[in-house]
Amino acid sequence: MADDAPHRVVVHLDRLLAERDMTLVELSERVGLSVVNLSVLKNGRARAIRFSTLTAICDALGCAVAELLEVEAATEDDDAQ
Repeated sequence: MADDAPHRVVVHLDRLLAERDMTLVELSERVGLSVVNLSVLKNGRARAIRFSTLTAICDALGCAVAELLEVEAATEDDDAQ
């Protein structure tokens, strides 16, 4: 996969925040990340995430990694690339 190729990872940060009645600003304060960096992740534009960051987000949200991140099934178009 080329560096600029789209990925199939879906981030469910919006849903998890809404379920917990938590804002992105509050999550930012709890995990020590900037709102901008969390926004990049939330909007699916992040290209990587550190395990320590993933752990901190899951701890703050009280969720499992699988609740936060999902890999969509490959389509035939993906297979052709």
